[in-house]
Amino acid sequence: MTRLFGTDGVRGLANRDLTAELALDLAVAAAHVLGEVGAFAGHRPKAVVGRDPRPSGEFLEAAVVAGLASAGVDVIRVGILPTPAVAHLCVAYGADLGVMLSASHNAMPDNGIKFFGKGGHKLDDAVEDAIQTRIGEPWARPLGHDIGRVTDDVTGEDAYVAHLLSTLPNRLEGVRVVLDCANGAASVVSPRAFREAGAEVIVLADAMDGWAINDNCGSTHPEALQAAVLEHGAHVGIAHDGDADRCLAVDANGTLVDGDQIMAVLAIAMSEAGTLVDNTLVATVMSNLGLKLALREAGVTFVETGVGDRYVLESMKAGGYNLGGEQSGHVVMLDHATTGDGALTGMHLVARMAATGRTLADLASAVTRLPQVLINVPGVDKVGLATSTYVAAAVAQAEADLGETGRVLLRPSGTEPVIRVMVEAATAEQSQQVAEQLAVVVKRELAL
Repeated sequence: MTRLFGTDGVRGLANRDLTAELALDLAVAAAHVLGEVGAFAGHRPKAVVGRDPRPSGEFLEAAVVAGLASAGVDVIRVGILPTPAVAHLCVAYGADLGVMLSASHNAMPDNGIKFFGKGGHKLDDAVEDAIQTRIGEPWARPLGHDIGRVTDDVTGEDAYVAHLLSTLPNRLEGVRVVLDCANGAASVVSPRAFREAGAEVIVLADAMDGWAINDNCGSTHPEALQAAVLEHGAHVGIAHDGDADRCLAVDANGTLVDGDQIMAVLAIAMSEAGTLVDNTLVATVMSNLGLKLALREAGVTFVETGVGDRYVLESMKAGGYNLGGEQSGHVVMLDHATTGDGALTGMHLVARMAATGRTLADLASAVTRLPQVLINVPGVDKVGLATSTYVAAAVAQAEADLGETGRVLLRPSGTEPVIRVMVEAATAEQSQQVAEQLAVVVKRELAL
């Protein structure tokens, strides 16, 4: 059976791949599996359920809530909030599990289901596989008082904003910030948090009807934010994605600052403050070589993982580290959050600017990025990538040609039906040329 779970939950076209029936069955299976591994031992189980504003989230939320309640789980429905807010509320409310309905940075027609266990942590692969195995099995349904109850909570936003403010080392006065909320889950809470922290805030893409989520806005489409930063003479721009677990930035010159550069700024700040555990940052194989070089210069150790913030988090927990993330803008600050948090990351980045009086361009210059090209190749056999000798030979030749001045990474996406071809080289032209050549090989050899 094809694995339902990708690198970040179950995701697909809503009402075709991700149906109400599947959502209900997943919720029931999750309740059974988590109950059997002891998560509900000795008490009546409780879940927090939130969503981003996609229209399909309304029926998927109803299905998930129905599934959980029918399995004997009390449900706290918190409405439209960011993914990291749901994770935080799992902790704040003492919940046994959490569910977020969102397809993150994907286009509006898609949706997804992300599960959190007790403590607000994403589930590991073994638990996800067990949930998939249990879908549709016969089960004894609770009756009477054992059926779960459903309540609506309107205080989650207040609790989450208060949490964000409590983490800051200093206030944000004197900084003008443009926020691109991707017409998503951060549209209310992120502007509110930045304003309450003292920043002057200009807001883009804060529609809450769900139709325009991630549509030419947010972290995957930063062009409008770059223009707005210049137009308003802002010191910094912050871009979220649809569920606000990402943060990318724009400096005062309109230049994009990616997750690698943001992590470097935060890692160096924490290293100087003596709060970076073992002086170590955890990041994925997608991070630019320039990040590694910058960290080496600053005396910070780099630990590398597979792609996906869940794997970053697993490595952080295993090593006891407190900072990690991805080039895409998922940054995990484990002292304050259990998952990537775009608002938290953005606020700490701006706090560093306010504390030092330095521009974002100056802070981000610690990383000299090698030119990197990423090409998504659709319509190919993702599974066959691991066994294709032709593709492996093409990659080996490309790596030999690049030598120590570059690198090649091919991987199947965990969230989309594509294979990603990433190349870094000494020049942009060389990166583009090698990436295009490899993309042609992948398309030819692995076409469906």
